[in-house]
Amino acid sequence: MNNETASATVLIVDDDKNTRDGLRLALQNRYEVIAAESGERAMDLLSMRPVDILLTDVRMPGMDGLTLLQRALARYPGMVCILLTAYGNVETAVEAMKRGAYDFLTKPVNLDHLELLLDRALRSRAMESENIRLREQLSDKYGLENIIGNSAAMQPVFDVIHQASPTQATVLIQGESGTGKELVAHAIHNLSTRAKGPFVSVHCAALSSTLLESELFGHEKGAFTGAVAQRRGRFEMADGGTLFLDEVSEIEMSVQVKLLRVLEERRFERVGGSAAVEVDIRLVTATNRDLKERVAAGKFREDLFFRLDVVNITLPPLRERPGDVPLLCRHFLEEFSAKNGKPIEGLTPDAVNVLSAYRWPGNVRELRNTIEKMVVLARGPRLTARDLPPNIKEEVRRTGTAQPPEASAAPAAPGGGSLADTERRMILDTLARCGQNRTKAAEALGISRRTLHRKLRQYRQETGAAGEDAES
Repeated sequence: MNNETASATVLIVDDDKNTRDGLRLALQNRYEVIAAESGERAMDLLSMRPVDILLTDVRMPGMDGLTLLQRALARYPGMVCILLTAYGNVETAVEAMKRGAYDFLTKPVNLDHLELLLDRALRSRAMESENIRLREQLSDKYGLENIIGNSAAMQPVFDVIHQASPTQATVLIQGESGTGKELVAHAIHNLSTRAKGPFVSVHCAALSSTLLESELFGHEKGAFTGAVAQRRGRFEMADGGTLFLDEVSEIEMSVQVKLLRVLEERRFERVGGSAAVEVDIRLVTATNRDLKERVAAGKFREDLFFRLDVVNITLPPLRERPGDVPLLCRHFLEEFSAKNGKPIEGLTPDAVNVLSAYRWPGNVRELRNTIEKMVVLARGPRLTARDLPPNIKEEVRRTGTAQPPEASAAPAAPGGGSLADTERRMILDTLARCGQNRTKAAEALGISRRTLHRKLRQYRQETGAAGEDAES
């Protein structure tokens, strides 16, 4: 007995008591079984408890089986519906399938056939649910909404992604390490007409030319020592979908020639083979180097560069979009708070100030790792400047781009005042810049809206005038 069967509930609907009792007796050892004598009673039961499988007669007084099927699936679309009838015909079966039935059986019911059908239906439903869950996870992880940023530097990136994704054009993504090039590649795939096809990724810098050629194009049995069987390459695996070549600048000349031919002819031979293999792929590549410089240095073929550089997306480094740092901090904070079971409300303004001033040589990847480390080691409900890694605080102090508020026991602020005064001015100034929009202000400050409300209430209690201004 599998887990799906053990926990499944079957609702039997038939106006004939003998049929209801017989099916209940046959199924009750493997399923939780409930029964109804009419379509109306079945709808009442469905409203009171979840049901996995609806097993209903077609011809019944009042609401017939087809009507019940249609109404039940309209309210509970994940339910499996199977129809039974003593008057089976092709027209009824076709109509049942059109209305969403999983299958159609004639009476008298073959119980062995019925149990096999129920098992198959439950496995199919479980697989569909898992596929939906995985698609949602991929969307959450790789969808365009996960590319965080509303700075001016990021708007051209979003525009090109939206324009290029529905096409078949080859895309070259350039940017420093850690800027999120693979994330953009996934977004292009997910927004394309190939979204239901495979997304296959190859990190070219990690493989020698011999291994990379075999990895990309596959090999025949006996092609080289250790090739004990035929192996498909990544081009074949990506057929009908997207192939992403990361660090494409590191591909050696011998492989560049073969890659150029594939792009021109859309076919290739496996290593050690002579038969042509045709593929339908969309190619997306990425590099953290300037390919034009590699071409000028004679390390990258110019004709291949032109083939790859049909649509170009250049990701700006994080230091050129410091306004996105609070948004990214909030996003990563939510991710790692949930992942580690630590309900952290947000970051204090002094922490956001330092994080925004740091130059982030490792870009978004470094920021993500920093927030994860801070969440794991945090001792309080909010991340403060004290939770920042020492190297970041020291670098910001050294460059003088920002003054961490905890640098002294009573940190100075513009015009003097305590840390509380500095925080208050920062919150009220940010709120004013955001046109009194608390949601935008909370995002800019890297704190939750609830925390912002609490602070504003506190200011109102301390000084009515300032609090009233903040609350207006």
